[in-house]
Amino acid sequence: MSNITLFCLNIKHCKRILNTAHKNSEPIINVGIKNACKIEVELLGDYHLNGKALNQKLFLFNIEENKIHCDEIYDKEIYFRPQNNDSKFKIKAVTIGIGFHWQQNEDQLFEGGLKLVIEHNTIWAINEIPLESYLCSVISSEMSAMNDLTLLKVHAIVSRSWLLAQIKQEKIEIQLEHKSGEHIKWYDREDHALFDVCADDHCQRYQGVTKISSENAQKAIEQTQGTVLTWSNEICDARFSKCCGGISENFENVWQAVEVPYLSKVVDAENKVALSKLNSDSFIRSNPEAFCNTSDPEILSQVLIDFDQKTTDFFRWEKYYSQKELSELIGRKSEIDFGVLIDLIPIERGPSHRIIKLKIVGSKQTIVVGKELEIRKWLSESHLYSSAFVVEKTFVKGQSVPSGFKLIGAGWGHGVGMCQIGAAVMSKKGYAVEEILQHYFKGAVVETIY
Repeated sequence: MSNITLFCLNIKHCKRILNTAHKNSEPIINVGIKNACKIEVELLGDYHLNGKALNQKLFLFNIEENKIHCDEIYDKEIYFRPQNNDSKFKIKAVTIGIGFHWQQNEDQLFEGGLKLVIEHNTIWAINEIPLESYLCSVISSEMSAMNDLTLLKVHAIVSRSWLLAQIKQEKIEIQLEHKSGEHIKWYDREDHALFDVCADDHCQRYQGVTKISSENAQKAIEQTQGTVLTWSNEICDARFSKCCGGISENFENVWQAVEVPYLSKVVDAENKVALSKLNSDSFIRSNPEAFCNTSDPEILSQVLIDFDQKTTDFFRWEKYYSQKELSELIGRKSEIDFGVLIDLIPIERGPSHRIIKLKIVGSKQTIVVGKELEIRKWLSESHLYSSAFVVEKTFVKGQSVPSGFKLIGAGWGHGVGMCQIGAAVMSKKGYAVEEILQHYFKGAVVETIY
């Protein structure tokens, strides 16, 4: 098996999956919504349980003797089957943005079927739904459904490609490389055993029909149905993040050390030469022209929905820590006692100027940490906006140990693949769907497979 095949799904094999999945070739997928010891569900519409109509609408499920229990319902697996297209169900207190600075709970509404399954003494609530209905929600959950049609079509094709590429892939969620003096760890989508994808940012943000789905969102799905990005006759593992900061990152610098040609450096600007000439310090400290360098409220309201709009300093940002704050934070997140922090030294950077390896120098020990997400985890209570930053140390007069550290950074997210804010700006400027896709996924082809 080639390196590229590890990250793509063969089109012929995909077609066989699609043709057996649904009478009109549209696959049915399973999405993991919530995992908890207790799950509260409200049925809105007609549902059957084990072939029988239900009069009860509110349920609070828990686990008793390794079975799911609520009133007279007592089984290892429960499936609520919708009886018409208007049938919906609500799951209470779904956690969104898990581990990120916007983490919160909200009640969410879904179409399709609902499975409840036990795993590791907790209950998984799983939504069974046609792929295109899932995508309509994704493009309305990842960004505003009120976007212009071009941007929604772009995101529909990217999200569909990513999903189909994930269905067959065998994924490793966490990989830790053990080397003396180094802690190199990278994360990817979990190979879920009970469902195809989860509903949070860990996979793709999916919030059912909780968010408004506009006429344009519906049109975007209908007009791109079955359309994906391909490279060398394979469906692309199309990645995306909020803001690349001006230059996108290579796949191998964030996840497994395998080159993926269509997920490599892209200068996110019309004047590519100017950005390419800047070194890391100049690039991060400057405010260069780039597609994703925008403060246009109309554009940002499309890409940054509700809680995302609290983040306004995504293109260039600063974070200050006192010596005490940062040493305690790193010690707690890494579970390593560095003692007094002496320095943070970038050892290796990618083409987007994101740090791939960071040397943390303490009075007790020195360790190199990577990859980018692990760096972001160690240097923040949730996740630092990105690992593209430079470090300024502050000192009290007469002291040789830093009194504080200022991180001056660029971008929001891992930076690989499509930059969502950049794509929104390109759409506003009049770029066509294929032009935007080919800008972020070099060499990729737009193809309809069902």
